[in-house]
Amino acid sequence: MLNEGNHGSTTAPQHTSPKKSQIVTKTLLVLAFGLFAGAAAIAVVQPTEEPIIYQASEALELPAGVTPLGLKSTEPYIQETRIRRGDTLAALLQRLHVSAPGLQAFLTHDENARSIYKLYPGRSIQAALSDTNDLLWLRYYHTPNDNQAGQSLSKWLEVRPDGDGGYLATEQADATLTHIQMAEGTINSSLFGATDAANIPDSIAIQIPELLSSKMDFMKDIRKGDRFRVIYETHSHNGQRVGSGKILALEFENQGKTHDALWFSADGQTGSYYDFQGQSSQGAFLRNALKFTRISSTFGGRRHPIHGNWRAHNGVDYAAPTGTPIHATADGVVKSIGNQNGYGKTIVLEHHSGYSTLYAHQNKFAAGLKRGDKVSQGQLIGYVGSTGWATGPHLHYEFRINNKPVDPLAVELPVARTLDSNQQAAFDLAAKQYRLQLAVLKGLDEPMVASLAD
Repeated sequence: MLNEGNHGSTTAPQHTSPKKSQIVTKTLLVLAFGLFAGAAAIAVVQPTEEPIIYQASEALELPAGVTPLGLKSTEPYIQETRIRRGDTLAALLQRLHVSAPGLQAFLTHDENARSIYKLYPGRSIQAALSDTNDLLWLRYYHTPNDNQAGQSLSKWLEVRPDGDGGYLATEQADATLTHIQMAEGTINSSLFGATDAANIPDSIAIQIPELLSSKMDFMKDIRKGDRFRVIYETHSHNGQRVGSGKILALEFENQGKTHDALWFSADGQTGSYYDFQGQSSQGAFLRNALKFTRISSTFGGRRHPIHGNWRAHNGVDYAAPTGTPIHATADGVVKSIGNQNGYGKTIVLEHHSGYSTLYAHQNKFAAGLKRGDKVSQGQLIGYVGSTGWATGPHLHYEFRINNKPVDPLAVELPVARTLDSNQQAAFDLAAKQYRLQLAVLKGLDEPMVASLAD
């Protein structure tokens, strides 16, 4: 029977019993609490043993020259300054922070310190001071580069305390280091403009026309676009360049023609310049021992300027200022050097085949030159002066054959000696090496062929 009031079948809504819901909620709470408790338990668990920690250490040595903190350095403090025009000794010592009692008075009066009287602009002075500012030494490099008997030397004045409140001054010298340099240049306006652009020293640049003057006129023949390559010596001391030496090899392209020269020494002591085929680039003798001068008296009879009588004048006089460099006119050996009465300070060189030359009235000789030394053509041997019977500074030059004076301006000078077979073999080896170096230098400036595009 249908209940009264129900007119169709309907689904009644279902409800979860309150008791079952409470059981589920409590179960979830228990599980959550268990998880948190487990995590807390894991976090507070301590390891049963201490972990093993490994440590390693190594003592490193300080680099050389580094002083540990707290220790005094034994290395001196070195100050350096260059001499400026108008500098005084007092100004230089002040710039060097030198305050040594009595030093300036010592340098002014001591004979051994006389080289410091001449302060050349550009030259350097060094001072070494202790950590208490006491002077250890003072050095004046008055001659950074000097050629002595074919060897390049650096010379300086050194002043040190003597331990008794005074000072000692000594002249020191040390051999310089020789380096080989290569350079290439192109003529745009002038030779010296091109050498400046190639950073070639002036002392090397002036040798180029000297070596090739017999083959081309550097006043008239050079053209824009001419090229040259040169291998030359430079000298250094204590890491600083102090000067240049000689040209070792030279190649000059002038109007499509190549001229060359190289230095070769057959005996390892004296030498000369040759072209790359072994033909001498210079004669056996130079006409003049001075580069820039004028003739003041010729060979032959004349009235003597001091004695007033007529007598033979066995040489040629070249007027030049005192101190003008005098160069050997040929390879030879110093036969005598010293004072010779009216000749004053004189050098006589003995050459091959009975030739000899005399250089008189010199102011002083080249440093270190002595009897028996070998000299090469063009080497510095002395300086013009007016010693002996001379009314003014000049060089008296004589050319002798078997000890008989002849006119050096009129005599036919002998040609340079040719190389023998052994010398020629050594020369060919040297020439080959220089050719390779010049070829490399030339190749560096030529455009490279791009073969990768083929």
